[in-house]
Amino acid sequence: MYLGKVMEIGPTADLYHSSHHPYTKALLSAVPQPDPRSEKSRERIILSGDLPSPINPPSGCVFNTRCWKAQDKCRTEVPQLVQLGGTQVACHFPE
Repeated sequence: MYLGKVMEIGPTADLYHSSHHPYTKALLSAVPQPDPRSEKSRERIILSGDLPSPINPPSGCVFNTRCWKAQDKCRTEVPQLVQLGGTQVACHFPE
C-alpha cells in the first residue's frame, strides 16, 4: 500500500521473487540480506522526491511523483488492479 492505495497484492513468494510494481521493488530492495557478501553487493532502490500529502494525494497513480517509470498517463489515470503472473498489480507500466 502507498498512501492508502493497494499497489500490488499476491502470495508472499510471488511478491518476493517476481514483483511487478516499482513501489514493491523499492520496498523489497530495502530488506537486509542475512549473508554479508550478498548484503554488500545488493542494489537498493532509493526513491527521490518528497512523500506526497495523504490529505491531498497526487492525481492519477498516487506513486507517480516518486516513480522512475512515471509518464503522463500515470499523472492523469488511476491504474486498476490487473492480474500479472501470480500477483495483481495497479500500474500502467509494470515490470
